[in-house]
Order: sequence, then structure tokens, then C-alpha cells
Amino acid sequence: MADLTFEQLSIHAAADALAGGLSSVELVETLNARYDEVHGELNSFISYDKESALLAAAEADARRKDGKSLGAYDGIPIAIKDNISVNGQANTCGSRILQGYTSTYDATVVEKLKEAGFIPLGRTNMDEFAMGSSTENSAYEVAPNPHDTNRVPGGSSGGSAAAVASGQAIVALGSDTGGSIRQPAAFCGNVGLKPTYGRVSRYGLTAFASSLDQIGPISSNVKDAAIILETISGLDKMDSTSLPNDCTGIVDGLEADSLKGMKVGFPKEFLEIEGIDADVVSAVESKRDQLKAAGAEIIDISFPNLEAGVAVYYVIATAEASSNLSRFEGIRYGARQEGKDLIDIYYKTRSAGFGNEVKRRIILGTYVLGSYSDKCYLTAQKVRTLIRQDFEAAFKQCDIILTPVSPTTAFKIGEIEDPLQMYLADIFTIPVNLTGNCAVSIPAGKDSKGLPVNVQLIGDYLQEATLLKTAFWLEKEG
Repeated sequence: MADLTFEQLSIHAAADALAGGLSSVELVETLNARYDEVHGELNSFISYDKESALLAAAEADARRKDGKSLGAYDGIPIAIKDNISVNGQANTCGSRILQGYTSTYDATVVEKLKEAGFIPLGRTNMDEFAMGSSTENSAYEVAPNPHDTNRVPGGSSGGSAAAVASGQAIVALGSDTGGSIRQPAAFCGNVGLKPTYGRVSRYGLTAFASSLDQIGPISSNVKDAAIILETISGLDKMDSTSLPNDCTGIVDGLEADSLKGMKVGFPKEFLEIEGIDADVVSAVESKRDQLKAAGAEIIDISFPNLEAGVAVYYVIATAEASSNLSRFEGIRYGARQEGKDLIDIYYKTRSAGFGNEVKRRIILGTYVLGSYSDKCYLTAQKVRTLIRQDFEAAFKQCDIILTPVSPTTAFKIGEIEDPLQMYLADIFTIPVNLTGNCAVSIPAGKDSKGLPVNVQLIGDYLQEATLLKTAFWLEKEG
């Protein structure tokens, strides 16, 4: 790519290069070459269709030549997590049970991206049905972290984060049910945005936990995340939970001369969680000091119900997963194991098709929805309300909340074997899904091992403009 270096690979830089004479075919060919170079080691993609991407790129070049371009981003490739439907492409959700299944329609987010000229480029690796924090639960092998291939890239959107971090993708879509965009972005040194629940249509996203799931971008910079949010947000008649509020103007509103007058909430108990790395604490405190130096007022806030969040999440999420995954039985689509009768087919297909983590969560979810539903599920929903009230109280005092993303930086592949220990790694990201707020994970340097460390900014409901303006300012300050 003669006009773009690896370090400059971004949506806005690619758009400028395309306007200056670079062809979309050249852009795709560069990414294809990078894929060929590193795929064997990184395994960031489950499937990758070079031919269709090149064909779409040629069509974008022809439109540009004829003065019929779809816009500034026409011909720019984007990687898509393998639980978001792309018409004519595989959609495995990282599971054997959907091996061989091909989507017959575009998810609403993909439809909107195509209307803007973006080209779907490959399906990224992920924890099976988005259940995991490391991509180790993928049926198609773990996708190592590009910064250290002995370590995980995070999850469940680990393939998306690794693809962006390694230069195989300019930007990627992920999904976030309990931190699955923000945590892999942190482990790989990317920007990861979880929009307000309902900002982005979930139509075409394979459901894990419907009251928690949200699609969002993983990118190399804040502006690219804002561009994708503007493109994919808005009301969708196919999703009754989608909101009429789109994000028009967010990109133009990123610039801020200072943050004077902004109130930043700082929950000290987040930094006192058992097992948190000193380097993570240091990164958060450094960003706090930067915000204060920029004129922001730092306000101490508290979340009394923080530590209940993980337990609440794993009751609600598994209950919803138990219901949502009941459709995968080998009859209508996906792989099927033959049996002597219908029940035997269900049993054999789901036993062979689902991995251990998915089985674990289905069993747990079925249990909490059974005879103990009042004790488990309804109690969890009540505590969820208390957590939401904690956030409502906090945002009466501040505009933005600053926290860690994860207690640690990227851990080694195979290092965490205890499921409970893995679940606790999401303690800082889970509350945002329970409340529906928006949040962004942004780079904050490296730890003592040279691994990326990020911080999390949390915004009030529908306040992505303030959230991303703050993130953009911190990004510029470095």
C-alpha cells in the first residue's frame, strides 16, 4: 500500500488515500497479503473470502471512477465477528454445531455498513457462542495475542481484536455481553466500544443473552470507533429493543480544546479488588491525573453492589443462554448427529456440537430457570436493579466514570483453568452490560512485561458523544 504505512492503517487514513488515488483493490490486496503472512500463527479468522472481497473492491473502484461512490468509506474492508450474519458467508459462532452453516441474510449492522460501502472481510475467531474471556473456548483453536503468542487475545471477540492489532483488519465488529469487546481490546491494545443498549440493532446477531448483548467496533483509534458507531446506530424495525436515537455528529464533535468543567467519577474500590495488577492500578491513576490536569474535576464515587455483579450476571446470562440456545438441535440448520428418535437426535447433536463451556452455562441457566427460579433468577434481577441504581446515583455527580478494564493484562494460554477465576476477570466490565450504559476501552501504555494495558471510560445512558470526546482527548494526550 504505497500511500499508507502499517502504523497509519485506519478508516480515516484509508479514506484519504482512496480519495487521493489509491484503489480499493490495492487496499484489499494489502490486507490479504498480511493475512497470508500471519494467519498460520495467529488464527484470527475462522473463515476468510479473498475473492468476494476483491470483487466488492473492484465494484467500489468502478463506482468511484464513475462518480457514483457510496461515500468516503466506499471500498474499505471491515472484519466481522463470526456470530453476526453476513449473507452468503459462514456463521459458526465458533461452534461445531454450526459448522457448515451459511447465513441467508445480512444483519442490520452489516446492511448499514454495505450501504456505506464497507466490505465484509472474513469472519473472526471467537469463544463459542460468545461464552468466554480468552478465545480458548473456540471450536476452531485459540487465536493467540499478536503482542505475545503465548498469551490469549481476550474474549469473546478475541479474533476481532487480534486481527486489528496485527494489521489483518483496519477495523472489526465484535459483540459485548459482559465485556467481550472491551476486554480483548485491552489485551490487544485496541480501542473497543460498547454502545448503550439499543443504540445498535441486534438483528442478525446470534443471541447469547438478549438483555445484555450489544454489537460494537474494535479499532486502532477512537475516531474509527466513532465512524463505525455513526454508521451502524439507529432504529431498526427488525429489533424492538433498538432506539430511535442515532449518533449523527459524533465524529465531528470529537475535538475538545480542554476538559475544563467535566466531572470524572473515580471509584476507589475498583482499584482495591483482590488480585488486581499494580500496573493496571498505575495506568488508571495516570489517566486520572491527566484528566485532572486538563481541568476535569475528579469526584470520588462508590458502587456498593460491585462485587455482586459477577454472580448476578452469571445467573441472568446463563438463564437467557439456556433459552436462546435451545434452537440449536440439528433439525433446522447446522450439524446433525443421527439417532433412533427425535429426542436421541437432540441429545447426540447437542452433546457432540457444544463445547464444555457452553454446556456448563446451558446447564446452569436451565437450573436457575427451574424450580429455583424465584430464589435465583428473580433475586438476580432485583440486585441488577440495585446495580443500576448505583450507576444512576453516580451519574448525578459526574459525567464520566474512569475504571480499569480487567484486573490483569493478557494471561498465558492455558493459565486459567478454574471457570470461576475466569468469570471474575470480567468484574469491571460486567456492570455496564447489566445497566445498559455505554463504555469504551482505550490504550493506556504497557505493563512491566511490555503487554498492552487499557483503561475503561463509562458514560451515562446515550452519552456516547461525551464518552468518545473524552476518550479522543486522552488518546491525543498519549
